[in-house]
Amino acid sequence: MAPTRSRQKTFALLAVCLSALMFGLEISSIPTILPILEKILHGDFKQMQWIMNAYTLACTTVLMAAGTLADRYGRKRVFVVSLIWFGLASLACGLARDTALLIASRFLQGIGGGAMLICQAAILSHQFPEKEERGRAFAAWGVIFGIGLGFGPIIGSAILALSSWPWVFLVHVPPTAVTLALAISGVQESRDPKAQHLDLPGIVTLSLAVFGLTYAITQGPDLGFTSPVLLGILAATALSFIGFLFAEKIHPHPMFDFSVFRIPAFSGAIMGSMGMNFSFWPLMIYLPIYFQTCLGYGVVKAGIYLLAYTLPTLVVPPIAERFVLRYRPGVVIPSGLFAIGAGFFLMRSGTDLAHAQWWTMLPGSLLAGIGLGFTNTPVTNTTTASVPSSRAGMASGMDMSARLITLAINIATMGFLLVDGTLASLRSRFAGSLEAGQLRVWAGEIASGSGASMGQVLPAADVARSALAQGFDWVLLYGGIGVWALAAISFLLFRPWRAALPSAAAQPACS
Repeated sequence: MAPTRSRQKTFALLAVCLSALMFGLEISSIPTILPILEKILHGDFKQMQWIMNAYTLACTTVLMAAGTLADRYGRKRVFVVSLIWFGLASLACGLARDTALLIASRFLQGIGGGAMLICQAAILSHQFPEKEERGRAFAAWGVIFGIGLGFGPIIGSAILALSSWPWVFLVHVPPTAVTLALAISGVQESRDPKAQHLDLPGIVTLSLAVFGLTYAITQGPDLGFTSPVLLGILAATALSFIGFLFAEKIHPHPMFDFSVFRIPAFSGAIMGSMGMNFSFWPLMIYLPIYFQTCLGYGVVKAGIYLLAYTLPTLVVPPIAERFVLRYRPGVVIPSGLFAIGAGFFLMRSGTDLAHAQWWTMLPGSLLAGIGLGFTNTPVTNTTTASVPSSRAGMASGMDMSARLITLAINIATMGFLLVDGTLASLRSRFAGSLEAGQLRVWAGEIASGSGASMGQVLPAADVARSALAQGFDWVLLYGGIGVWALAAISFLLFRPWRAALPSAAAQPACS
C-alpha cells in the first residue's frame, strides 16, 4: 500500500533530518577519538590532520558537482546514491586497520556526505511548498543538524568508552539503512528543467588549488619551506587558482558567479561563513588534545567539557533570528564573529593560568559558542536572501564551499601553529643540547597527544604539557586575530549604517 501524501512528507523529513544528523556527527565526533587513533594505528600528527581534512576536502570537491547532477538527473536519485555511498564508506572506515586506508575511506565518506548535504535543502523545498510548513521543516532540519554538531563530541567519547573506535564510524551504517528506506518511500523525485551543464573545469581547478594549499601547509615543515618540491607545489597551486578564475570567467554557466560579490549583503555574509570556519570549527579538532594532554582528562570527560563549546551553537540561533529582524544581519553577523574572537582571547587567558582547568576555559568556550550561534543561521539566510531566487542554489553552494574550504585550510594552519608553538617551547628548554630534528619529532608527538619517545626526559609529562600549552597559545591568538579581522571586513562590506538611514527616516516620530 502506497503511503499517503502526508506520510510521504513525514518520511521525507525524517530522511533529510537523519542524514543531517549523520553529517553533523561525522564532523564533530571524530576529533575526540584522534588521540586514540594516533596510538592504536601508529600514526602521526599529520595523518590525524588528514583523517579530518580528507572528509572536508571531499565534501568541498563534490558539493557543487552534486548540486548540478541532482538538478539534472533528480534530487531523489542523487540522494539515494549518496546514502548508499556514505553507508559503504562508513563501513570501510570502521574496517580500516591503518591510517592510509582510513584516510582514503574518509575521503570516500566525504563524497557521500557532501552529496547528501547538497540534496537536503532541495528536497525540503520541493516536498514542502507551503511557506508555513516549509518553515517548520527547515527548522526541524536545522535543529537536528545542530544536535549532530553539538552532541558529537560526547557521542564519540561515549562510543569509545563503551566499545572501540571503529564503532564511531560503524554506528552510521544502521541509520543509513533506515534513512535509505525512508527516502525511497517518502522523497518525491524532482528536477530543474533549466539545469545547466556541469562546470567540470571550475570543479577540478578549485579542488586542486585547495588541496595544494592544504598539502603545502601540512607537509611544509617536513619538505622544507624553501625546497624545490614545496615551491613546485605552491606554483602548481597558484596556477590552479588562476585557472579556476579563468574557467569561471569564460564558462557560460559557472558554479561561482563572482558578480554576486557586488551585493554588499552577500559579500558580508560570506565573510561570516569564512570567519566561523577560520576559528571556531577547526579549533574543535585540537581541543580534545588540550583537554587530554594538558589537563589530563579522559576521553569521556574531555567530550563532556567540549559541550560547553558546542551546545550554545544549538541554543542561540532562535535568539539570533530575532536579533536579525530587529538589528539587521549587517550588525548581528559581525557581532557574532567578534564574540567568537573574544571567546578565543578569554580561552587563551584561561590556558595561561598557572593551574588551568576546564572552568578557566569555560567563559571563553561559552562566549565563542554563543558567537557561533549568532552567526551561523543568519549567514545562511542572508546569502540566499540577498540574491535573486534564481540564484539561491548557487549562493547556497558558494556559502557552503566558503565554509568547507576555509575549514580545510585552517585545520592545516592551526595544526602547523600548534606544532611550531610546541617546538618553540622545546627549543627554549633544550637549546643547544638536542638536535633540531629530534625536537621536531617530539613536537609532532606532543601535538598529537602522545610524546611517547620523550620517556628519557624527566619529567616528560611536565615538559609536554608546558610545550603544548604554548602551542595552544599560538593557535588561540591566530584564531582570535583572524576572526576579528574578518568581523571588521564583514561589517565594512555590509555597511549597516547606510541601510539604517532610510529605515530610520521612514519611521514616524515618537509622540
